[in-house]
Amino acid sequence: QVQLQESGPGLVKPSQTLSLTCTVSGASIRTETYFWNWLRQPPGKVLEWMGVISGSGSAWYSPHIKNRLSIAMDTSKNQVTLQLLAETPKETAVYYCAEAKAFIMSSSTKDDYDTWGQGTQVTVSS
Repeated sequence: QVQLQESGPGLVKPSQTLSLTCTVSGASIRTETYFWNWLRQPPGKVLEWMGVISGSGSAWYSPHIKNRLSIAMDTSKNQVTLQLLAETPKETAVYYCAEAKAFIMSSSTKDDYDTWGQGTQVTVSS
């Protein structure tokens, strides 16, 4: 049973880097048939796909934020990490990691994912 849990600071200042960790249990993040996604939902807005990293280590990003986003893996801890340059308070959202067994780049449909983390609230504010 794959389980995911997001963690990281709940408050980030504008212009600083938002760093989050998705801890995976029940499967190795290096499994080539798994895809590890990051999504977010700002208050009052729809779910937004941010990016994905495959079990082989290839990463793909939303063109809207690709220049400010980095997704990587820490294989020693079986964790997927996200780093986002949080330019403005508009980056405030609930951030999720989610697993899929297919490459579904840019999908914001919840049913396209097999397992979700509970989400973590991140507020960008000075």
